[in-house]
Parts: sequence; structure tokens; C-alpha cells
Amino acid sequence: MDTHTSKFKLRLGLFVLGGSVIFVVAIFIIGKQENLFDPVFKLTTTFYNVSGLQVGSNIRFSGIEVGTVDNIHIINDSTVRVDMLIKKNVQQFIKTDCEAGIASAGIIGDRVLIITQGSNDAPIVKDGQQIVSNEPVETDAIMSSLQVTADNAAIVSDQLVEIIIKINSGEGTLGRLIQDSSIAENINQTIVNLRKSSQGLDENMNAAKENFLLKGYFNRKERAAEQLENDAEKEKAAAAEEEEKVNDEKK
Repeated sequence: MDTHTSKFKLRLGLFVLGGSVIFVVAIFIIGKQENLFDPVFKLTTTFYNVSGLQVGSNIRFSGIEVGTVDNIHIINDSTVRVDMLIKKNVQQFIKTDCEAGIASAGIIGDRVLIITQGSNDAPIVKDGQQIVSNEPVETDAIMSSLQVTADNAAIVSDQLVEIIIKINSGEGTLGRLIQDSSIAENINQTIVNLRKSSQGLDENMNAAKENFLLKGYFNRKERAAEQLENDAEKEKAAAAEEEEKVNDEKK
């Protein structure tokens, strides 16, 4: 006697079919990520420090994901080799002077390998060729630099607060100038006196020009100024005439 009903067999069949579909889709997705279904070529580069880059990390060129990191292994105490698998249809755009660098996908995202654009006249890379690299900047170094900047900003801010407090309390020259109204009045009076002195000097100069004994001196100065002006005009006229002669000779 058959202990399994047709309903049970139907469920079992659907379960097996669903599992098979999920398996095929998973293989397709993994294969696509690993470029198993696309023709690829290999490139290599070396770093002193890969800064968290891992096998399977994405490779970007011109902001587009074009491949994955195939292998990472240590050559010696100062060199780490990174093997790359890149789509074949991108090879025509990658030149021998392109450079490889390591960056983050976001502020705190996964590490990705970036290939910069090369020059137009450089030859295209070959399969298995090695390209140069730029060492990545460590996040710890960036944070340390930002911390130093923040500490310096805090010191400057504290000093500014101290200066403002002293000014508001009337300490120092600037503080006394702002807080003591008598100093401001003295400065205003000094400016008024300077204006009066300047006005008096102008009046004395006008009086000296009208003086009989000094009138000849000022007249000579005026004639000398006029002579200089006339000489300058004559030089300009002569230069213009000479330029016209040169132009006529060229014609």
C-alpha cells in the first residue's frame, strides 16, 4: 500500500524544484560576481600595504566595476602582490601607464581597487602585465591628522576667548580704547587738530604765493612745469610722426 499521498508527492516535487531553481540562481549570481561567465584577462600590481583589500573585492575603472581581486599573497616583508581579473571588453581602455590604487566604497565601506585612466597615446596593457600602484592612505593616519587639527582649533578658540574677555574687561590698549570713552574723545580731538593744522598750512602756502618776495619763485616753478609738459607733448608728437614714417615705408 502506498503510504505517500499524491498531495505529499506534489509538495516534495515543488520543494525539489524550488531548491534546484535557488541553486541555479545562486551559481549564476556567484559566477557573475566572479566573472565566470565573461571572458577576462589578468593584471597584477604590488603594494607595500593593501590596507584591508580582500580577495573578491571589486575593481573599478572610470567609476565602473570591471572586475574582482583574484588573489593576494605576500612576496616579501615589503611587497604584497595583488592579482586582478578584469573583463576582456575593458582591456582596450586600460593603458600601460594606468595606476592601481586602493580606496573605500564609502566613508566606512569595503575597500575597492581603483584603476586610474592612462594617456591616449600609451599602448594597451597585455594579459598578465603588471601596472604601477599608489600606496593607500591609512584611515588611522587620516583620523590622527584630524585629531591634531581639532586640538589646534581648540587651543586657538580658548586663546580667542581669553582675548575677548580681557577686551571686555578693559585690559590692554584695545580694551581701554573700547571701554574708556575719554581715550576715544582724545583721538577725535587729535583728528580735529590735524585737520585745522592742514587747513592752516594751506592758507600759509596761498599767502606765500601772493608774497612779493616769493612770487618769483612760484612763477618759476609754474613755468618749469609748463615747460616739462610742453616737452612731453613734443616727444609724443615726434614719436607719432616717426611711427607714421615707418608705416609709410612698409607700405
